[in-house]
Amino acid sequence: MKKLILTSLLATTLHAFAQSPNLGKGISYSIEMSGTLSDGKHAPFWLTANQYGLSSVERNSGYIRGGVFRRADNDSTQHWDIGYGADLVIPANYTSKFVVQQFYADVRWMKGTLTVGQKQQPMQLKNNELSSGSQTFGINARPYPELRLALPYYWEIPYTKGFIAFKGHIAWGLFTDNHFQKDFAEGHSHYDQDVLMHTKAGYLRLGKENKPFTVELGLEMATQFGGTHYERTKTGYQKEKSARNLRSFWHAFIGGGSDSMDGATQNNEGNMLGSWVLRFNYDAQAARFGLYADHFFEDHSAMFHLDYDGYAYENGQMKKKKHRYLVYPLKDIMLGADVHLKNFRWVSDAVVEYVYTRYQSGPVYTDRTPQITDHIGGVDNYYNNSIEPGWQHWGQTLGNPLYRSPIYNEDKNLNFECNRFTAWHVGIAGQPTRDIHYRIRASWQEGLGTYDKPFFDPKRNFSIGLEANYNANRIYKGITVGAAFGLDRGELLGNNTGATLTIRLEQ
Repeated sequence: MKKLILTSLLATTLHAFAQSPNLGKGISYSIEMSGTLSDGKHAPFWLTANQYGLSSVERNSGYIRGGVFRRADNDSTQHWDIGYGADLVIPANYTSKFVVQQFYADVRWMKGTLTVGQKQQPMQLKNNELSSGSQTFGINARPYPELRLALPYYWEIPYTKGFIAFKGHIAWGLFTDNHFQKDFAEGHSHYDQDVLMHTKAGYLRLGKENKPFTVELGLEMATQFGGTHYERTKTGYQKEKSARNLRSFWHAFIGGGSDSMDGATQNNEGNMLGSWVLRFNYDAQAARFGLYADHFFEDHSAMFHLDYDGYAYENGQMKKKKHRYLVYPLKDIMLGADVHLKNFRWVSDAVVEYVYTRYQSGPVYTDRTPQITDHIGGVDNYYNNSIEPGWQHWGQTLGNPLYRSPIYNEDKNLNFECNRFTAWHVGIAGQPTRDIHYRIRASWQEGLGTYDKPFFDPKRNFSIGLEANYNANRIYKGITVGAAFGLDRGELLGNNTGATLTIRLEQ
């Protein structure tokens, strides 16, 4: 029996080596130069947003970028493959003098992929080129190093005849913005160091892939935890270290626990948040249509719209009452529609989105006390947290950039100072000729500040970005020249006008 097992293991190992990928095959190289010139307080919004953090809000900036990449699916006939990437940047007038934008290795086995390192991850269930961004896992901030296990493409669940399919991921990572947080906020506001991150997401597709109508629904969740918090006081900074043991990792995964600075009112350990997402797809002969929703939540009141409030006085004593609940209305949501026209090159893709975040479970928060039996879980304060650094990395929001990122704050506060707003966003893209591709993105927004610090009057903003790329293969193979124009008008971002020129060589 032992000889049979050893023989089987040896045969499997030899077969794996025989089928091992050629790591020098399928490599691509890229060199890119970009420069932005602006007039105003900042670079225009749509010249900087949704670029995986590789942008600067400063008026004038630029970079030189070089990368080497190999995809992990070069040979789909193999059960496993290896990919990798190194993407390095020398910037000017950025938050860093040198940027490791991506540095990772992918190991694919069948449909699963293990990623080790720092890699740009796309949005799910939205148009990555035209959408304003996801509310939880966006493409606005720099990636961070992580260990990520994923099913990146839908896997058809056995015995469902292809009607139900699943994809998703689970990951653990570490923020890299220690120096930025300290340099930006020290002497002005709180900041954090060595913050850990846990993310997970799961998506179900209902309907067969080759059928015209399908439904996708999913849950995205994340937890920031395990960092060291520096709270600014009148006499300096008070240092508070969060737990980084196995129990804290478990609490980040499943919820529960508490932070040392919670005081009498204990919440879950770390900054836990997420989104419910839903998408309807209809694939017709001439066009593909989509309707989608993204509902963000910071706690149970917004996640389930139901909060247990089961205490009341009975015969002079406080007792649990199982029938007592608070029901919260569904007001805060992102709604969108997109279309892809298969035979019309001038306008091939279009997106329209509506975002409402003003409710946040209401303007009142109170915990149960011996004097007041009611618990009301309002003032969710989206993207902010009293202990963790908030939903940002290197000053840029990890979610939707319409939540004005802390890097814009003139008072050097790392909080989101406008998370209650209404916004409309549209995007259009097309390829009128074989060599020219364009996109237009425009957003209008009315912000109220936050519940704790509301604006005296609503602040409005309009931003537009126009971009065109010319494939100059006729001049030199692999050359692309891009030009972009951006404009902001309003009180939220100021009056900014600017342009970007980019030259890219890819082989």
